[in-house]
Amino acid sequence: MINYAITILVLPLLSFIVQIFIGKRLPRNGDWVSVGAVAITLCLSLSMFGVMLVKYDPNFEIDTSWVWFDTGSLYVKLGILIDNITIVMLLVVSLVSTLVQLYSTSYMEGDPRYSRYFAFLSLFTFSMNGIILANNLLGIYMFWELVGLSSYLLIGFWFEKKSASDAAKKAFLVNRVGDIGMFIGIMLFFTSTGSFLFKDIFTGVENNLFSTGLLTIAGLCLFAGAIGKSAQFPLHVWLPDAMEGPTPVSALIHAATMVAAGVYFSFRLYPIFTPTALTIIAYIGGFTALFAALIAVSQNDIKKVLAYSTVSQLGYMVLAIGVGAYTYGLFHLVTHAAFKAGLFLCSGSVIHAMHHALHKLDDHKSDPQDMRNMGGIKDKMRVTYLTMLICTIALSGVPLTSGFLSKDAILAGTLSFTMHHPQHFLLAICGFGAAFLTAFYMFRLIFLTFFGKPANKEVYNNLHESPATMTAPLITLTSLSFFIFFTLPNINPFSDYGWFTSLIKAKNSIVPGNLNLTSIEIAEGMHHYHSLAMVLSIIIAFTGIGLALLMYFKKKISPEKITAKMSIPYKLSVNKFFIDEIYQRYLINPSIKLSKTIAFIDWDLYDKYVINGLAKIAEKFSRVVGMRWDYNFLDQKLVDGVGKSTIIFGSRLKYIQTGKVQNYIVWVLVGIIFIYVFQAIT
Repeated sequence: MINYAITILVLPLLSFIVQIFIGKRLPRNGDWVSVGAVAITLCLSLSMFGVMLVKYDPNFEIDTSWVWFDTGSLYVKLGILIDNITIVMLLVVSLVSTLVQLYSTSYMEGDPRYSRYFAFLSLFTFSMNGIILANNLLGIYMFWELVGLSSYLLIGFWFEKKSASDAAKKAFLVNRVGDIGMFIGIMLFFTSTGSFLFKDIFTGVENNLFSTGLLTIAGLCLFAGAIGKSAQFPLHVWLPDAMEGPTPVSALIHAATMVAAGVYFSFRLYPIFTPTALTIIAYIGGFTALFAALIAVSQNDIKKVLAYSTVSQLGYMVLAIGVGAYTYGLFHLVTHAAFKAGLFLCSGSVIHAMHHALHKLDDHKSDPQDMRNMGGIKDKMRVTYLTMLICTIALSGVPLTSGFLSKDAILAGTLSFTMHHPQHFLLAICGFGAAFLTAFYMFRLIFLTFFGKPANKEVYNNLHESPATMTAPLITLTSLSFFIFFTLPNINPFSDYGWFTSLIKAKNSIVPGNLNLTSIEIAEGMHHYHSLAMVLSIIIAFTGIGLALLMYFKKKISPEKITAKMSIPYKLSVNKFFIDEIYQRYLINPSIKLSKTIAFIDWDLYDKYVINGLAKIAEKFSRVVGMRWDYNFLDQKLVDGVGKSTIIFGSRLKYIQTGKVQNYIVWVLVGIIFIYVFQAIT
């Protein structure tokens, strides 16, 4: 398996190198190189997944390390960790990457930077695989930053659009905030344990190398990285803007893989989180889930709705980690990756069709992403409609879907936690409240997009279904939205028991003196409240769907009247609670003013008067010294004088050299006499 893992890691990197240097010279701009590379990684991931199912060993693990460098006092090891979690995540990344790249061959056709686009996709896949395979914090951090770079390149791919370049910069800078915290956490663990390896850090925690306070701080610092990558409040602001990138990028990065990196990272480190840290994590996740859902209900851009939906669902996963149901958080990550990637690709299919229809009509003003410009297109795009509907049902948590299994488990875990800790009842409110809103805004999207009268009859007449290279990935991802793929060998659609929950086992906390519930107690609590949570989640899901049906399909309830009566909440929601404006006014603008002040002090004062002043003084001094002393005195008088004296003396001395021995004898006698007289005097 090690060879398979290394191949999975290296192939996308090789594809990136080929695409960057010679991609444009290859047939079809080399897209087949990228598609072929990730397709091979998918085959290898499926092989590893098959081996995992055959072995059916929840404790399977291969952990290999090697010395990266050794300077005597500094000894750093890196390595690869392969276990059931690794295999599942590799399969998710390779599957979504392959389908997205296949989809992109049609979606991005004709783009002038076609080969560069596939190069960036390959670089991103390489980076994500590196995060998954690393068995140490340093390796994860290096690939973590590379993922950030890849996302920057992909979000800002159409950099000639100011909105796209601004979104790329925003994503990059916001993630840096979380990454700084993550780096501090990594160094805290390294200075205490002397190692970056997970197993050494876990051993250090078990051996009580950390005080409770320091362990809490270090854990939350690491989680700061997850807050940035997984778009949790207050660092969520980059994700909706990141929709400026190509739609396949949204499916790959912001639905299934990159944003899931933070959840995966937190899952790996769960045993070292203190109870205080887990409580904070739970509240961050719960608040993010509800907060993002409240924003999504009023958005009209189809990709923005899905973007805030992603933020909300990531909040669910983080909430699951905080309440101890972290295996189900990972379970939701896997199920969500399939149907949310499907939703983004479906939205891309709709946008692609709308764009071409508007282009035929020479309409460059209408927004192809605004749902108010759509309506009634289900008959024109039957495959897109059916696949998007099924994925929406899965996201809403309706029975017979994978989303029902994972979301129900998270809600059961949250309910169990709040029953054991009644003071944290707000977590259950956030969880169930977000579930209701999810069902409502997703079916709002379905009804506005596919039902009703067309907003523009001419646009409607020019719509057509996307090509097979785009619809095939939709069908594949949609099929994975059904429960059966995750419950086997069990076929009960209301039970979360299956291969995933059998092979991905929860681990107990290793924090010394941790009084939190053990994994067995958590599982028992979830089992006890499973039925109640299931009934509540079904009622809530259908209530949300019913409300959307009455408002946007039956037209029994007027959305306009409701928004008029609730003008303040609506204004807050549609303007995303003015978070961006608050950041702009109280963080960004003061920072810009401060930087301008510092720049003025540095450039206009210090550099102009101090540095340049000293330079002018030195220049004048050098002129004085150079002209008056160096040239006029030292050079002209002293040096040249010595030279002239030497010439004169030499010219006189040559007359002494007559070549006659008697003359030399005379001079020798004169010298002896001189020496004798000198000694006599002294």
